[in-house]
Amino acid sequence: MSTASELLHQWPQESREATQLVIDKYGQPQEATETTFVWHHPGPWKRIVASRTFYHHNFPAPHIDCIESVIDYQVPVEKFDELALFDGSVVVERTAGEVSARCHDEQANLLALNLMHDIVTGQKNVEQARAYYGKEFLDYRRKKPTPYMEKLRFEPNRENAMDPDEAILSENDLERAVKEGEQGGG
Repeated sequence: MSTASELLHQWPQESREATQLVIDKYGQPQEATETTFVWHHPGPWKRIVASRTFYHHNFPAPHIDCIESVIDYQVPVEKFDELALFDGSVVVERTAGEVSARCHDEQANLLALNLMHDIVTGQKNVEQARAYYGKEFLDYRRKKPTPYMEKLRFEPNRENAMDPDEAILSENDLERAVKEGEQGGG
């Protein structure tokens, strides 16, 4: 069986460099395959997933996305469109009750998820969040304070974040469908 370092050596440089930052901070992953490394409950995260595959992303400036940071968080359905407009690398998993951000590093993921929370809670609209993202991204390079990149500015919903949705079919509906199927669908 290959070790994480042997597997990582085979990854593209972009993914390898970003993943090494996670290893340097949190140690070896709990799971390692040829395509992904996973850390469970590192720092503030439910998990971090590093991927061999990386995606080119132009917001707020060209970079690559391959480090995904996941939290438990229930997003109201009516906020999904706003989050999609804010940043395509913020992903909401309604049923699982998770939100993740995928970028080059943990600091950018903190920034994206803190702004996601601001949008969900009405503290910022999409345009304000995008503008603030750009400002803090530049401030990071200027070595100025970047409060949204330092830590999560809210507590993730560790309980009750899942949304199993509502059933629209009853057991009777399902049983009737099975019987109809057995009778030839008629």
